[in-house]
Amino acid sequence: MSSSADARDVVPDTMAAMVLTGHGGPDKLVYRDDLPVPAPGPGQVLVRVTATAKNNTDRKAREGLYPTKEKDEVTSFQMGGSPTLTFPRIQGADVAGRVVAVGEGVDAARLGERGLLDFNLYPDHRPDLNLTPDYYGHGADGGFAEYIAVPSDQFHAVPNPELADAELAALGMCSYQTAYHMLTAARVSAGERVLVTGASGGVGTALIQLCRLLGAIPYALSTPDKAEALRELGAEGVLDRSNMATFTERVRDLTGGAPIDAVMDLVGGDMTDRFIDTMIFDMRARDSYPRLSIAGASGGNVSEILWTRIYLYQVQVFGVSHGTQEEAGQLMQWIRDGALKPVLHGAFRLSDLHRAERYFVARGSHYLGKIVIVPDAQWPEHGAPFALNREERNHGEPAS
Repeated sequence: MSSSADARDVVPDTMAAMVLTGHGGPDKLVYRDDLPVPAPGPGQVLVRVTATAKNNTDRKAREGLYPTKEKDEVTSFQMGGSPTLTFPRIQGADVAGRVVAVGEGVDAARLGERGLLDFNLYPDHRPDLNLTPDYYGHGADGGFAEYIAVPSDQFHAVPNPELADAELAALGMCSYQTAYHMLTAARVSAGERVLVTGASGGVGTALIQLCRLLGAIPYALSTPDKAEALRELGAEGVLDRSNMATFTERVRDLTGGAPIDAVMDLVGGDMTDRFIDTMIFDMRARDSYPRLSIAGASGGNVSEILWTRIYLYQVQVFGVSHGTQEEAGQLMQWIRDGALKPVLHGAFRLSDLHRAERYFVARGSHYLGKIVIVPDAQWPEHGAPFALNREERNHGEPAS
């Protein structure tokens, strides 16, 4: 039995959602307005979704781009031993919204609470470990819908009035928790020099901010048109990714001749070997082991690296996908305290998710930060102020 909010929050029987029907292109995403609203089970809350951030993992899961045995394998990850991405599935991990009903055992005082979802599915509930990473939008239905039912202890209250819901979604755990775990796995500490690759995306911009919170010094790899914004966000210097021929020399110039202490790699491919170069060119100048955290492969899924370089230079390598409940709790506290700044590029309507997908794929050349998806019914209040189209911003209606 669940409790609902007052008459302003009457929960309907059906809802709209974008449903993923199989692996493939955006055509596999089907908009429906006749799906049953989920009922909150024991220990759960029902959230009316106001904004959900778009992440690269949505695209990669849809296209089956998580090979784990063969490089051309089409699959999605299944760390628990069996596939959890089944169809139909509602994607969308980084959910912001309002509690409109509570399940058995949940305090009715939470009705009306605004919050942000810790997107993980935690099978063993260990606060310090997450060995079988899965998440809402992959192993369970996510936020590209009007409603979602989630564990009450994973929907964290964030009342900050200075943060709009779309901005709150842009601070979602898919990017920030991944970034934080990259840093904690590599034991990055104050004063250390950190190279952040893929710096203009969601994880990259999170890494820059988190480095500064930890007292580390981030150097960003991006494009010249984004350099000023990345420096404003906290990057000590920005390296042009289009010119890799003199990469190590340019790193030396930025650091005053000192090696990079740790690399946060979101790129992979043949560039990873170049990133290692920035850490090992003068081992005598180091006072800690070189460390490489990798949580992406946007530049290619296969890297050719001499293992002799890894073990002779004692490079420590950390593979990172999701973080822990403890890390999520710390991040939520920083968000409530205003220590983290949302990097929001713009908003799209849920019914316009196909256009958002195309825009997202082209992101490398024209934007910094996150885009969010807003249910059509919530668009005038939570989406229109951040619309990329002037007509939508001014009137809350799509351009003709």
